[in-house]
Amino acid sequence: MNVLIVDDEPLARERLSRLLGTLDGYRVLEPGAGNGEQALALIDELRPDILFLDVRLSGLDGLQVAGRLCERDAPPAVVFCIEHDDVAIDAFRASGVTYLERPIEREALANAVRRAERLTRSQLAALTRPAAVSGFGPRTHISARTRKGMELIPLGQVLYFIADHKYVTLRHEGGEVLLDEPLKSLEDEFGERFVRIHRNALVLRSRIERLQRTPLGHFQLYLGGLESEPLTVSRRHVAGVRKLMG
Repeated sequence: MNVLIVDDEPLARERLSRLLGTLDGYRVLEPGAGNGEQALALIDELRPDILFLDVRLSGLDGLQVAGRLCERDAPPAVVFCIEHDDVAIDAFRASGVTYLERPIEREALANAVRRAERLTRSQLAALTRPAAVSGFGPRTHISARTRKGMELIPLGQVLYFIADHKYVTLRHEGGEVLLDEPLKSLEDEFGERFVRIHRNALVLRSRIERLQRTPLGHFQLYLGGLESEPLTVSRRHVAGVRKLMG
């Protein structure tokens, strides 16, 4: 089987190539790819059977590459390569996709290639792509690039989204991250769970506790567990919020 390694660290590609060379039946396509754009071009050109994909690529990251593969009729099998302490590791475990933790050992590698099958697009779509693009229903996690690397936020932990210029702030139970997705696309995808309270804000319906009018006549919304962080409700959305609260 032909194998393509995608990693922005040449030494990491070389080490994984050497390990694969100790296994029977696998041919590594050298020299591999150093970024996501190059990986997609080589996949089209070389048609590998298995793709070893670093999650923390610069530019187009590993999850974005996987998302592009979801759109293809016959994508290669994918084995993600992640750090053992990666904040996203629980999401990978929950998704059912094949992954390897660094440092990669020969026995773990052998098990991974045995498990690798044709890409399960529904699994990857749930992990990486909006419903409107993937066609496989809403994501279970939302990906964001942070100083820790690629972080996957379980949808169940998201409290609200607030747009500010070209970015959207996602507030979750453990803090906040920045997204480069439009607020409108998030509303289209997750509208059953979130409600718009302002032209720039969506909040989790189930966390709404009370609506309060300030002495200046503005309206503020309080979410459970965030009493110190009231959110502004625009006048045009007040009636809808009140109706939602019963």
